[in-house]
Amino acid sequence: METVIIGCGNLLRGDDGVGPILIRRLWELGPPPGARLVDGGTAGMDVAFQMRGAARVIIVDASRTGAAPGSLYRVPGATLEQIPPPQGMNLHAFRWDHALAFARWLLKEEYPRDVTVYLIEGACFDPGAPLSQAVAESMESLAQHLLAELSAPLRWTSEVR
Repeated sequence: METVIIGCGNLLRGDDGVGPILIRRLWELGPPPGARLVDGGTAGMDVAFQMRGAARVIIVDASRTGAAPGSLYRVPGATLEQIPPPQGMNLHAFRWDHALAFARWLLKEEYPRDVTVYLIEGACFDPGAPLSQAVAESMESLAQHLLAELSAPLRWTSEVR
């Protein structure tokens, strides 16, 4: 089972680059076994193609909700089932949710069974700005979490649910 971890965002706009920077950090730490790392950058349609045939997809991107910078949100797959099909998309504003809707439409039976999105609340999206400290700390915490989760051996149980 392949897991694809996709980091989305614009490296040139401060905290918006957290997704691709997380992918670079995972490369530095050593990719988890069975994982493929993808710098999705700002190419939303390409992100959809990277999902083809994967059993599991994890997307990481920045968010702007007004919450405290560095806040980490986990959006589980069940929530993502409600994303509407793509209609009238503007390719200059193509976000992770558009990529998922487009991928579901395009890939059909090859769409991943398990999709999770992690969003890290940004503080500064100015051109040329580095990651803010709060975002960098959350990103490092998420990188360590993903490594631990994906490196852990499967635990079998006799319990049927």
